[in-house]
Amino acid sequence: MASLRHEYYESDERVTISVFDKGTDPAQVSVKFEPRKLTYTNGDKSLVLEPLKGQINTDTSDYTVGKVKIEIRLSKMVHGRWGSLVGEAPDVLAAAPTPVAPIYRPTEAVKKARKNWEGITEDILKSDKEKTSDEDPNVGGDSTLNSFFQKIFADADEDTKRAMMKSYQESGGTTLSTNWDEVGKSKVEVKPPQGAEWKKWN
Repeated sequence: MASLRHEYYESDERVTISVFDKGTDPAQVSVKFEPRKLTYTNGDKSLVLEPLKGQINTDTSDYTVGKVKIEIRLSKMVHGRWGSLVGEAPDVLAAAPTPVAPIYRPTEAVKKARKNWEGITEDILKSDKEKTSDEDPNVGGDSTLNSFFQKIFADADEDTKRAMMKSYQESGGTTLSTNWDEVGKSKVEVKPPQGAEWKKWN
């Protein structure tokens, strides 16, 4: 009898064996399932796998005959990976307890604790509430600072307005003075921030 080339892959629930027997007549194929043994025969060709690494359910195991290969599906009695098709007897996996998989039925509604969306919305709105400048002096950044200077400029007399304009323009925006007596005497020097260098653009 000639032996046949075969390959397999497995999941936790079953082992799928591909027996490469090209041009097989389905009427000539015989597959016998036993708890620890698989026998495939086709005329003078056969494949016997014994002892299987674990017990199989002979009632739910099946096979299909194709043009190039026969696919045999073995249902495992104990879920888990075998690692190989054949193994030593006694069956060490038979002693292991069968894990019970949870049964999910699509008609059953899973009850969950309801979320209080109103409370969550209120919390978000409270946290997003803008702080006042009394609560945080840095609130608003540049826009707050600009509005502060605009307020000073609007409430100032003519000398203070001239001092602010002259000091800001001549210093390239690095100095802002409200003292016209000091600013009016000479040109205001450029005073860049510490670590910065002033460059004049043409």
